[in-house]
Amino acid sequence: MAIGNKVEADQQVLKGDVATTGREARLRATLFDADGDDHDLELDAIDPSTLTERQLLWVDVEDDDNDEADPALRQLVQRFELDEDVLQLLQDASGAARLQNFGDWFLAQVIAVEHSGQLRFKPRPLAIVCGGNFVISVHRGPIEFIEQLRDRERADTALGSLSAESFTASLLDWVVESYLHAVSDFEVAVDRLEVTLLGHHKQRNVLPELAVLRRSASRLRRMLSAQRSVFGALARPDFRPDEDGVADKHFRSLEQRYQRAMDAVDNTRELVVGSFELFTTRTAQRTNETMRVLTFVTVLLGSLAVIAGVLGMNFKAHVFDLGEVGFWTTIATMVGIIVLAIGIARWRRWL
Repeated sequence: MAIGNKVEADQQVLKGDVATTGREARLRATLFDADGDDHDLELDAIDPSTLTERQLLWVDVEDDDNDEADPALRQLVQRFELDEDVLQLLQDASGAARLQNFGDWFLAQVIAVEHSGQLRFKPRPLAIVCGGNFVISVHRGPIEFIEQLRDRERADTALGSLSAESFTASLLDWVVESYLHAVSDFEVAVDRLEVTLLGHHKQRNVLPELAVLRRSASRLRRMLSAQRSVFGALARPDFRPDEDGVADKHFRSLEQRYQRAMDAVDNTRELVVGSFELFTTRTAQRTNETMRVLTFVTVLLGSLAVIAGVLGMNFKAHVFDLGEVGFWTTIATMVGIIVLAIGIARWRRWL
């Protein structure tokens, strides 16, 4: 059966009030079998005791705003023999990043980022329970990369050969990837703003847009930096030690990718500073251009004033005997000087 098919497991438990919430809580359980066919399971068919080393069970629970998935979460906690305290942790929608080790299994809660356009970055809390050959992911509302993962794996796969820790590392890597996508969208917005600054000759106030960029960069950094303790703890040798060290290697690679994502997010603030410097440079350039024009006009008018002042001196000259012809001759001469000065200024690119 194709993995992309969505199974509404135990609909009496998970069926939400569409008129109230606008969506339904749902549970999707997929059994990855390296020696057989990957297939979806219903809640009643989940039996952790039957899982083999070549099988991996992934249970994804999408809750709604009314906590309609709470009964299903209670059943999962009982079926997988988890501590009762974990139910409260799975129901906690505060979005706080945490990592807790319970011996045979551990709980990691991280925050993915969702970009809804116009630099609106929204946090998407994701809780992951990783145990022996099973992974349980719980989130409120849909998460884009989970849908992408299910849509990608539509045929039988070899994911059953992965350990639960390795699959968890893969999910966490998708979380880090969501921040890299957000950074890419941020860079596109910055590039678009800088092209606008360089392309428009008229003065444009982009300070409000720069303020939005700065707030978005700070929000991204706050969301990602809050998870430093989680990714750092996962990479330590004392967390989930195993004989072959495969999971430890995956978690170390994950922590390195997290650090690269942090560097990319930190760079967004530098991009905003660079855009502001470009804005101030363009403003200074336009100011210089304006001052150059004003200086040219001042010099030109001052030159004409000198000519008028000389002609106003008390001395006899032939031009004063010409009457009206002399007046218009003087005016034409001044206009010619203006035209010649403007032509020279355009040729020298002063204007």
